[in-house]
Amino acid sequence: MQCRFKTFRFERKDNKEPVEVKTPEVLDPSYGMYTWPCAVVLAQFVWHNRSQVAGRHVLELGAGTSLPGILAAKCGAIVTLTDSCHLPRCLENCRRSCEVNDMSGVKVLGVTWGQVSPAMLTLPPVDIILGSDCFYDPKDFEDVLATVYFFLQKNPQAKFWTTYQERCSDWSIESLLKRWKLTCVHIPLALFGADSPSLGGSDLPGNHTIQMLQITSTCS
Repeated sequence: MQCRFKTFRFERKDNKEPVEVKTPEVLDPSYGMYTWPCAVVLAQFVWHNRSQVAGRHVLELGAGTSLPGILAAKCGAIVTLTDSCHLPRCLENCRRSCEVNDMSGVKVLGVTWGQVSPAMLTLPPVDIILGSDCFYDPKDFEDVLATVYFFLQKNPQAKFWTTYQERCSDWSIESLLKRWKLTCVHIPLALFGADSPSLGGSDLPGNHTIQMLQITSTCS
């Protein structure tokens, strides 16, 4: 498969060198191998909150091309990238992202939504969980939240930062959040400068329908 690289640039207000992240994209029907707009918006949120991210343990679910996770690592976080154990090519793409961004300290781990693996049990404490466009297919919604619930039970003070794109007005995770004892806060895009096109130097459309959520445990 042909692989191409896309570069995202996140500018500093102090006019210092911008932070760049390269993402490898494979021209393939698999949606985990492409940097979708949700990932760019989530990366912008990470960038806006980089002082909170520095020094923290960050875990990205369904990382794919790994833009938010790699950016978190470049902001000083201790990062683990994960994707499905059943998608070895997506895991390889995560590793390729680490290589092209010189992030050899970033770990890559197989985590399948809705399943608990021995590797998950041995992970160090997590402060922030990232997930962009995990709520893409309704059949995966509960598995995603079950996995988030697992990590938030192990790390009661952790937060799940996630973006999703509105594709159908009938799709909702509200009842699932209650079932898994999770609470959700919508974060307006304007609060972190994500309500405009060209985020990270990308061609994100200005009228995008992406939402930013922070999910935490109601048991914390």
